[in-house]
Amino acid sequence: MAQAAEAARTVIMTVDDDPGVSRAVARDLRRRYGESYRIVRAESGESALDALRELKLRGDLVAVILADYRMPLMNGIEFLEQALDVYPGARRVLLTAYADTSAAIDAINVVDLDHYLLKPWDPPEEKLYPVLDDLLDAWRTSDYRPVPSTKVVGHRWSARSSQVREFLARNQVPYRWYSADEPEGRRLLAAAGQDAQRLPLVVTPDGTPLIEPEAPELAARVGLATTPTADFYDLVVIGGGPAGLGAAVYGASEGLRTVLVERSATGGQAGQSSRIENYLGFPDGVSGAQLTDRARRQAAKFGAEILTAREVTGLEINGAARTVRFSDGSAVAAHSVILATGVSYRQLLAPGLEDLTGCGVYYGSALTEAPACQGHDVYVVGGANSAGQAAMYLSRGAKSVTLLVRGPSLSASMSYYLIQQISETHNISVRTGTVVEAAHGAGHLEKLTLRDMATGQRELVDAQWMFVFIGAAPLTDWLGGTVLRDERGFILAGPDLTPDGRPPAGWELDRPPYHLETNVPGVFVAGDARAESAKRVASAVGEGAMAVMLVHRYLEQS
Repeated sequence: MAQAAEAARTVIMTVDDDPGVSRAVARDLRRRYGESYRIVRAESGESALDALRELKLRGDLVAVILADYRMPLMNGIEFLEQALDVYPGARRVLLTAYADTSAAIDAINVVDLDHYLLKPWDPPEEKLYPVLDDLLDAWRTSDYRPVPSTKVVGHRWSARSSQVREFLARNQVPYRWYSADEPEGRRLLAAAGQDAQRLPLVVTPDGTPLIEPEAPELAARVGLATTPTADFYDLVVIGGGPAGLGAAVYGASEGLRTVLVERSATGGQAGQSSRIENYLGFPDGVSGAQLTDRARRQAAKFGAEILTAREVTGLEINGAARTVRFSDGSAVAAHSVILATGVSYRQLLAPGLEDLTGCGVYYGSALTEAPACQGHDVYVVGGANSAGQAAMYLSRGAKSVTLLVRGPSLSASMSYYLIQQISETHNISVRTGTVVEAAHGAGHLEKLTLRDMATGQRELVDAQWMFVFIGAAPLTDWLGGTVLRDERGFILAGPDLTPDGRPPAGWELDRPPYHLETNVPGVFVAGDARAESAKRVASAVGEGAMAVMLVHRYLEQS
């Protein structure tokens, strides 16, 4: 009975712009699956995406999506590509005419298409139902099978509520959101003996209530791994961005006992990107969440352990062992370490901003807040790719998006393809030479004071949403004096340690440091935390793989 109830809450979606075809598909689906699944019908890609986002926010599950290829404005492949971002585990079926079979074959690579069906599919008993039965069986046995969802009760303008939702979403933990002002939210608060003075309330799948939980407790309670299974490994990877995930995949696949330690959620800054369009092999772009999810599953498939919500506070050298210390006093040791700690968004320093962070002011894309921006005026601060990608994503639903850029143009820091996309998007405007001087609001953002840097003129504008991307600082302070860094905190490695041809102080080996090796033998760096790195996803993944190759070389000679 419990399985039947779970299936009844699970959705099969069909999308076709022809009302007659749409009704016919839904009719055949209901006839076979209507008692066990909800059949949701949409007649455009945009309306289907809106429905998927609403289902996601409610915590509902989507097992299969069937989309027609020939739809105006957004064809079936383009729709399925975006649907992947919302429900990466849903099985995907493309409905095509015979003339479109080549497009369907191409879609197998673009959107990991599970199947394509030729229209007409009559009789469904032979051409439709067997395919759907197999896909539903595969979905039920996957990592996306129905599971009891976590419940989060909070307030729209609660910074901590926003942080919890972002943590769960980025770690692919299904949850249902309830406002503390709504009846169901009040019922959950009452059941937990709370009065909405301390939010958020998180109710775990087993019914345990957590009040304002910190990340480590929340991670452990919702089923994320937080404790290593061993005391000693071949390789500890610190940081779960593209470089760290790349290192974990290559390390584990090549036989190294590998554990990856991440303080928040895998993906790093790239994982928060709404769309990465210049990553090799994805001509139609890929979201950071989608890329992260694939990489994490890939690492786990090869046997890498992934620990979440564990903050590293120290690195010690104990003979041949490299010991990594955690904030709770525990530790794990290994033959080698790869530092892939990445960077964090710089804080915008202006009056009022600190108090409103998480209450209308967000650092990074904060994609869990994007649905609430529908129909509103949104401001994005920054002039690099991350800001441009966020502006493009938010423009899909926002009334307007204003990009605030300190410099005289976008060309100095943003990729050409993004500049072109922004210029062609009617509801995005760019204000160069403009800075945020102050933020105003009682409990949430209401207005911004903007200043023109050339004229000094100030302007007070209405604003409920502002997303900030103004550069990044390396997350390396915890290294202290163990590993050498430059004046900005970026880690020095390889040739940067030997500018005069002499090894760094304290280096005792009869060889110079390897290309990505720090001043501590067996400790390597990869990705954005490395001094003079390229700050690109592709290069970070490549450095993660290269670091593993150098780890092998180090272990062979140790």
